[in-house]
Amino acid sequence: MPASTLKGNQAYDRLRREIVSCRIVPGTRFTEAEIMDRFEFGKASCRIALQRLAQDGFVVSMPRHGYRVAPVTVRDVDEIFALRVVLEPYAARLAAGRVNRAQLERLERACRAKMPSEIGNQIDFFLEANRSFHMSIAMASGNQRLCRTLSGLLDEMTRLVALGFGVQGVRPNIDNDHSLMIEHLVVGDADQAERVARRHVETFRAMTMEKVVQSLRDSAELLPLDGCLAGDLQ
Repeated sequence: MPASTLKGNQAYDRLRREIVSCRIVPGTRFTEAEIMDRFEFGKASCRIALQRLAQDGFVVSMPRHGYRVAPVTVRDVDEIFALRVVLEPYAARLAAGRVNRAQLERLERACRAKMPSEIGNQIDFFLEANRSFHMSIAMASGNQRLCRTLSGLLDEMTRLVALGFGVQGVRPNIDNDHSLMIEHLVVGDADQAERVARRHVETFRAMTMEKVVQSLRDSAELLPLDGCLAGDLQ
């Protein structure tokens, strides 16, 4: 791989993490020069990264005015969870009797772990563990297209959770749903695994919607974590 392409991919990965975690908040406007200065990217790498982010829908190009991070809306929450509530129970049904119990239990413990650090880092840790938990179930289903679709949905959901819970300064509460899913999945009870998975997604949707709506109401007070980028939320 040419060095320029490698650096462009690295720049893309870095910026994507910043956007998905809402360290650069939805609606933020910025120029290519500001991004180059903030992250010490070369011009070619920065352009590759921004072009890919625009293709993915994470940023919007504004001719002669730079870029804007795609905003988060209530409709985003509705659409993402509408797909999750269909696909994840189906993945759980397919994965029943095929999961790795030790792996799921390790990821479940990681979802609940509380680190002695600021709430943003705690939420980042939770989101990574939670994503891995749900993707492990999807992979156990054996359906590769289902895995790819859920992977994209969970990435989009990460931004919703980071905006809703991170901005409000609280960790998501998942009760015992993960533990119940593990028990049903391990013994091969597809009906119960599907039922718990659906309830889990529906419950988490309600919590996420509440937090996202509150954060959007507070959006006039939101600023990017790094002061060099100017926030402009609507």
